[in-house]
Amino acid sequence: MADTTVSTADFAFIANLVRDRCALVLEPGKEYLVKARLLPLAQRHGLAGIEPLIDRLRGSDNGLATEVVEAMVTTETSFFRDIHPFEILKKTVLPKLIESRRTVRQLNIWFAASSSGQEPYSVALILKEWFPELNSWRLNLSATDISHEMLNRSRAGRYSQVEVNRGLPTPLLLKWFRQEGAFWQLDERIRSMVTFSPLNLAQPWPAMPLWDLVFLRNVMIYFDQDVKKTILGRVGRVLGKDGYLLLGGAETTLSLDDSFYRVEALRAGFYQLKP
Repeated sequence: MADTTVSTADFAFIANLVRDRCALVLEPGKEYLVKARLLPLAQRHGLAGIEPLIDRLRGSDNGLATEVVEAMVTTETSFFRDIHPFEILKKTVLPKLIESRRTVRQLNIWFAASSSGQEPYSVALILKEWFPELNSWRLNLSATDISHEMLNRSRAGRYSQVEVNRGLPTPLLLKWFRQEGAFWQLDERIRSMVTFSPLNLAQPWPAMPLWDLVFLRNVMIYFDQDVKKTILGRVGRVLGKDGYLLLGGAETTLSLDDSFYRVEALRAGFYQLKP
């Protein structure tokens, strides 16, 4: 029988590994999360439980360490998650950006922690359905994530019944997805709108264009104050002067970076750079 317990020493080892690799803070009390995420990984490697998995990690198995970090990174997401920001995006934010970009006819949108892809695909569906004029524009929808497994899932655009039931309106499902057994395959015309690539937000970033819109939702809650400040500082340097940063409902730039202000009229977690 597999050993499913997580000792104090093993938890500390995993917490340090995750913090060193991606700056994610795993606080005491999250032993249950380590158990839930790592036990399936141990079983895939033919190990009898979490303790032998960590024993192998202590032996400097770098490939396994990468798998562990990716397993521990929170990947909760859904189509049109917390619908209100997407409604504001459709009714207010995108029309403003489109109007101000008419001369260049280009939009740059970055999804900084895209998980399994529902968020960028939700925006791609909005652009395709509600803004047909953009068909002749250059659209740069760039999605990044630390997990290669999630990036591969995103590129495939293949979702379970449970996943498409969470937030995806039925008309969009029937129009843009094809049912294949127990899964739904997203149309290539939507998938081709988004480029997926690996990025560890806590490490140095590659060269980037100026973004018109940055999605950084429900990500910074997992970092400590210093890492949050670093990330916001970097976002400030790659965000267009009239661009928008979108954070999660429990996130803020207050006491972290005073170059941003919350656009209170939108009531949806949108921030802009101060003039």
